[in-house]
Amino acid sequence: MQSGSVPAPPPFLELAANPLRWQLLSALSRSDRPVRELTALSGERQSLVSYHLGRLRDAQLVAMRRSAADGRDTYYTANLAKCAELLSAAGAALHPGLGPHGRGDVAGRPLFVRPCSVLFLCTGNSARSQMAEAIFTRRAAPAGLASSAGSHPKPLRPEAVGVMAARGLDISGKRSKHLAEFAGTDFDYVITLCDRVREICPGFPGRPTTIHWSLADPAAEDDPAAFERAAGELEIRIAFLVDLIEAQQDNPE
Repeated sequence: MQSGSVPAPPPFLELAANPLRWQLLSALSRSDRPVRELTALSGERQSLVSYHLGRLRDAQLVAMRRSAADGRDTYYTANLAKCAELLSAAGAALHPGLGPHGRGDVAGRPLFVRPCSVLFLCTGNSARSQMAEAIFTRRAAPAGLASSAGSHPKPLRPEAVGVMAARGLDISGKRSKHLAEFAGTDFDYVITLCDRVREICPGFPGRPTTIHWSLADPAAEDDPAAFERAAGELEIRIAFLVDLIEAQQDNPE
């Protein structure tokens, strides 16, 4: 084969191949984190971590949002949908058989080999965590078991009921619950959807895996479309969460 006849590797491969950038992406793929935590995890200087986060942001592989709990903090989020798109494209560029043929396309295939319980937490348990509970329950059934609660429960928002109804999910009969109701319950995963709840989240028995998703509170915006955006982001994140749980059950560490 003559030199120059092979196309250059996709830019994503070069970008992700850097060890530090790969470490940052790996950490953010499981939980949103501020720079100080990423610096501690990597053991590198903050300036170097910030530089590589900038490279990942330029490629739209990560995004950032100011913390609602402490305005001085910024949470970084992995754009897993973009990563999946570029990984799939890179595979297809190497060989057509490495294109997007996910295992989730197999109809009727059980997702989990054993039951998995997840607790979603936010402040009011009035929108984000209720929607997350419903979306996860449908996607991970029958072995995926979800609950939700809040640190300061508020009545269920009608906008959340509406966006779930549009997706064929009825949450109108759900009640808001305080996280103290689950203090003695074993969960496999505890997922905080609110920066404020992450700061005060209590420990749970059984040492569950903890994950944080820094989602904007749709109830804080004077815009019904905010609930639709929150539901859309939850659908994407939960789809990747289900893939992660399935992989960890198939290949336990």
